[in-house]
Amino acid sequence: MEETGQLKRAFIDASAGAISGGISRTVTSPLDVIKIRFQVQLEPTTQWALLTRTVCGNSNSKYTGMLQASRDILREEGLPGFWRGNVPALLMVMPYTAIQFAVLHKLKTFASGSSKSEDHVNLSPYLSYISGALAGCAATVGSYPFDLLRTILASQGEPKVYPNMRAASVDIFRTRGIRGLYSGLTPTLVEIVPYAGLQFGTYDTFKRWMMAWNHLRSSNAIHGDEQVSSFQLFICGLAAGTCAKAVCHPLDVVKKRFQIEGLQRHPRYGAQLKPHAYKNMYDGLRRILIEEGWAGLYKGIVPSVIKAAPAGAVTFVAYEYTSDWLESKLT
Repeated sequence: MEETGQLKRAFIDASAGAISGGISRTVTSPLDVIKIRFQVQLEPTTQWALLTRTVCGNSNSKYTGMLQASRDILREEGLPGFWRGNVPALLMVMPYTAIQFAVLHKLKTFASGSSKSEDHVNLSPYLSYISGALAGCAATVGSYPFDLLRTILASQGEPKVYPNMRAASVDIFRTRGIRGLYSGLTPTLVEIVPYAGLQFGTYDTFKRWMMAWNHLRSSNAIHGDEQVSSFQLFICGLAAGTCAKAVCHPLDVVKKRFQIEGLQRHPRYGAQLKPHAYKNMYDGLRRILIEEGWAGLYKGIVPSVIKAAPAGAVTFVAYEYTSDWLESKLT
């Protein structure tokens, strides 16, 4: 009986995670496309940086701001351009979030000695961070090739290098082998440990604070309620996503550079990153810092944070509601 209950709980967590991840990814895809275009552009991505480069004799930049990038993508590629790479993104994010939430619940159950979600809120913040980090690693390894294909399709612009996901995967496998589908996995795993740890750890912390705040308010009310509302869950998810993305962004930039090494884009998108341009993650960080400055490590940070906040909020709210709905239907 206990084994059946564990299987049912795993199914609920995986299904709720997949649905919430798919909704979040589709809603925030336009910001993700703009972020990726900034991250893979070797030239400056701001007007100020472009001005200083102009003085030095280098002023060739395709994208120099969010509004300008949005206008260019809309004019050159139409509305579908903002959802370029969304199919592999969904194929990546749905198993990713399914694995992540299922593993996370399993780890929290192990740590707390209870499979009830309400008991997990009282876990130590350290255990929440560790559980989130381990769940993120498991999910990353399981879905990484789709992440790589999403980046390549979203960054290629017009004319397309690859017409679809199948063409991209076949060419990568033919030219780079199976290892090519895992290009950039090392910085991704190094990034996901603090990112997932911060995201889930801070979410649990903010959720505890909201419950304490509701308890404080309810003690002064006739009919008090300590339950966290959907708006409060949205705020917790928004704050968690913002904190995690702001800290881990430089590693995300390096990951994207590894993923698009050797991609033959149209010259108007700027200089091409040659194959094996970076020896390893440390060399990538060092080279970007030397050649592009600190701003290079934070290319795309504005759309990234703007995207991470609603993405985190939508993911957590959709997960909580889908999980509750599935639990009510299966019990």
